[in-house]
Amino acid sequence: MSIGRFSQTGSSNQDGSSALADINVTPMVDVMLVLLVIFIMAAPLMLPAVQLELPATQARTAPAPAVTVQIAIAADQSLYWGGSRISAEDLSGRLQIQARQSPQTVISLQADKATPYEQLAKVMAAAQAAGLNQISFVTDSIQPARP
Repeated sequence: MSIGRFSQTGSSNQDGSSALADINVTPMVDVMLVLLVIFIMAAPLMLPAVQLELPATQARTAPAPAVTVQIAIAADQSLYWGGSRISAEDLSGRLQIQARQSPQTVISLQADKATPYEQLAKVMAAAQAAGLNQISFVTDSIQPARP
């Protein structure tokens, strides 16, 4: 019996068994895939970089961001301006001063869930009367600052 040798008459040996002619290509495919991955990773590094001279421009400064004032209303209807407690009469005066300083002021209104809507409406009306129409609502409950 001769393994690996072919007979002259065909594909079978003298004793009738077929010749062993298969080649295992798995290692060759593995090596080719590894080389393919290496070439894919290295290809961008082989490209020459383009040298560009970018034009210089004069950019304007960005406009100043709008000022935000935080007004909080606690459950007992007490008012807080940026964490400091204020009276209801003092609120309209502060809103008018703020409107003169920065007309684009954003009012960040924060109210406890137990606050009546009437109190919210009064604060919004005072802001509108002062000329401040941008109001955002904060939905978290407040923790008033303790002196």
